[in-house]
Amino acid sequence: MKRRLLVMSMAGVWLACAAPVPAQTAAPPAASQKINSQDVELMRQDIRSQKKQIVAQNLSLSDTEATKFWPIYDKYTAELVKTNDKKYSALQQYVEKYGSLSDDEAKALLKQELEVTIAATQLRLKYLDIVAQAIGGAKAATWAQIDTRLSMLIDLQLSSRLPLVQGQSQAK
Repeated sequence: MKRRLLVMSMAGVWLACAAPVPAQTAAPPAASQKINSQDVELMRQDIRSQKKQIVAQNLSLSDTEATKFWPIYDKYTAELVKTNDKKYSALQQYVEKYGSLSDDEAKALLKQELEVTIAATQLRLKYLDIVAQAIGGAKAATWAQIDTRLSMLIDLQLSSRLPLVQGQSQAK
């Protein structure tokens, strides 16, 4: 179990570090490279599927525990999707406006992303107690650790591909 999670973590870090251009000098995406909302939704569905597989591989559940856990996990995921909708909206706005962001717009978009991070953490905290009631505290903590690590890997991959705000003055 530990080995699988370590391999997945290393693969995620490798993918995140494989960005072709360092973030501080990255140019904004060309118009032809902009990601549309349908592409983002497909990527998010794929990520959710992969997350569920990783959780299943690394969380040892009896049949009884699995019967209790997976409906809770699906409900958590549905709530997390709604929370993350705000993050992806902010990222899409950032990509679309890159090169012409005002100070206030840049600050507002980052604030929106940070608020989503807080909301996702609060949601995980809420579900920690719900999951613990269903499968016990140690397994609930393990689920929360896996979910947190996967979320951090996804965030690292996303952020490593976005240019820094200050670089937009060079893009004008």
